[in-house]
Amino acid sequence: MSLYPHGEVKTYFFSKGGTRPLAISKQHKQAVLAQYSEWLQRSGAVVVAEYTGLNMKQMDDLRSKVREAGGEFHVVKNTLVKMAFKEANIPFDEEHFAGSSAIAFAFEDAPAVAKTMTEFAKDSNFVKIKGGILDKQIMSADGVKALADLPPLPVMRATLLGTILAPASQLVRTLAEPGRQVAAVLKAYADRDAAPEAA
Repeated sequence: MSLYPHGEVKTYFFSKGGTRPLAISKQHKQAVLAQYSEWLQRSGAVVVAEYTGLNMKQMDDLRSKVREAGGEFHVVKNTLVKMAFKEANIPFDEEHFAGSSAIAFAFEDAPAVAKTMTEFAKDSNFVKIKGGILDKQIMSADGVKALADLPPLPVMRATLLGTILAPASQLVRTLAEPGRQVAAVLKAYADRDAAPEAA
């Protein structure tokens, strides 16, 4: 089913020098809020970025790359997307929503979407990663980069099948929750790096 049964709800327009916010009516705001809420509920992770000066071609190129990775990329209105986060009981960092904001919603493979965003930002002067959220845990920009360095979800699943010693029921639950799985892997990496070396 299409994400946009009635067409994408636009909250910006293109002008010389990049995108600009679009004034919207109360009815339009409700539609935008509903759309944000739907995307958040479907997402295992989100990546928040600052964009400045992206033209239409560059925006479409980034959106296409994120879709290929199993997500959606959209410019967002800060006030409305923060309302959507609150309604979904998902924590967020206020600083991530200062200035221009765009979000990559990862519906299928969080590492793949994070990798797409970080690689685009590395090659562009117009996109900067602010941070993100994974399994209701706030990530810094460095956290997004760490997520991007992980292998794609299918590879992680195959690896975990061969390495995790756990009851079958627990393993099935883990593999069924992509966001929680990736969060657990990130925590394991952090714990390993923080552990003191053996004498």
